Amino acid sequence: MNSIYEPMIIDIILDNINNGVQAIDQTGALVFSNRIVAIQDDININESLGKHLLEVYPSLSMESSTLLQVLRTGQGIYDFKQVYTTYKGKEIHTLNTTLPIIVEGEIKGAVEISKDITDVKVLSEQVHILREKSIKEETGVLDDGARYTFSDIISHDPTMQRLKIKAMRAARSNMPLLVSGETGTGKELLVQSIHNASLKATGPFIAQNCAALPETLLESILFGTAKGSFTGAMNRQGLFEIANGGTLFLDEINSMPLSLQAKLLRVLQEGRIRRVGDDKTRKIDVRVIAATNMEGAEAVQQGILRQDLYYRLNTVSLEIPPLRARKDDIMLLSRYFIQELNDELYLQVKGVTKKVEQLFTSYPWPGNVRELEYVIKGAMHILDGKSIRMIDLPKTLLNQPNQQNFTLETENMALKHVLEDVERQMIVKAMKMTGNNISQSAELLEVPRQTLQYKLKKLRIHTS
Repeated sequence: MNSIYEPMIIDIILDNINNGVQAIDQTGALVFSNRIVAIQDDININESLGKHLLEVYPSLSMESSTLLQVLRTGQGIYDFKQVYTTYKGKEIHTLNTTLPIIVEGEIKGAVEISKDITDVKVLSEQVHILREKSIKEETGVLDDGARYTFSDIISHDPTMQRLKIKAMRAARSNMPLLVSGETGTGKELLVQSIHNASLKATGPFIAQNCAALPETLLESILFGTAKGSFTGAMNRQGLFEIANGGTLFLDEINSMPLSLQAKLLRVLQEGRIRRVGDDKTRKIDVRVIAATNMEGAEAVQQGILRQDLYYRLNTVSLEIPPLRARKDDIMLLSRYFIQELNDELYLQVKGVTKKVEQLFTSYPWPGNVRELEYVIKGAMHILDGKSIRMIDLPKTLLNQPNQQNFTLETENMALKHVLEDVERQMIVKAMKMTGNNISQSAELLEVPRQTLQYKLKKLRIHTS
């Protein structure tokens, strides 16, 4: 490619990526700023270039500016939370990675890649404040919404019955627990039931999805912050302190960064937490129940769950089987959801047609119980009659490659091997439909891409 086009291509790329990019020279003057920064910070790029950084950002200082720090020290800064105010008075929260520009051993400037996390920060702060307000009252601690009990777990399946009994027994102690199961199987329902049957039932129940927030925000939300730990930080309780005397449910713990998993392990071992930026520890009395959307051992093997944390949590194995493995529950749950919606919508739907029942019992339900509930809800909001018909079902359900002629081709009746055969057949069909595109197949199967890659290797499925 002709080199005269290279600057133009670089400019196009930098102006259309989702992150802000800025650079200063060795005097601290702004020499580059992409379009994302201009939108984010309300600045005019042409007017700002050539000015000293502190003139463009008067709310920053030589000490608080990550760009100027790196220019001064020559040391890179990674994933640093920065707070500053634009000249219009808007507070911006960013997550910065800042690196020195070194030419022949001399620092010539610094470049910074920033991600705007203002909306996430504001949302997490609002959630945090609401939780504190609803849980901490003048007279003590209130429950945060654990409304399910073991009587809400509806199943005729022997595996589910055994799981329910095991969970009831586990509820009697305060030991940490690990619940595993695919998305939509009802992990939080089981966890809330355990809490409400435990000695901590009168304490708060706090739930946090570990995949919903960046690492730095998740750490401050879990452990709290000390005033001055970073710009704008206040003394604030974390969820461990808010859940004191109760249960803290950490969903999708396999999405928690490994460094944060190490801190969680220390809390489980010592029963004490340290707020971000604080120099003292606080004793807590919290039962931790974690959940993964895959088998814990598989998460360890993939390197996304620490082995020592897995052993600490998995004292009692609570694995919820997918809906496709307990077919007798499909129509039982369908009737339950229909009756529930009859009461809510003032309808008199009696059930589903025979064809719908056949479809329901043959369909693999990748979204599990949650998918079944949403299908029933959608149908009951549009049906015209007393029964749910095929015409009332979503096209995505009718067009699934596995909804018809899905046969189990296996000679082995051992449950483990049967489930492996089901997985293999579903993965092979999905890969065939997408032309062996792993990302599209993972989306079709509603599993993370890394999980599909692991299963392709585990089940020895060739993609070429």
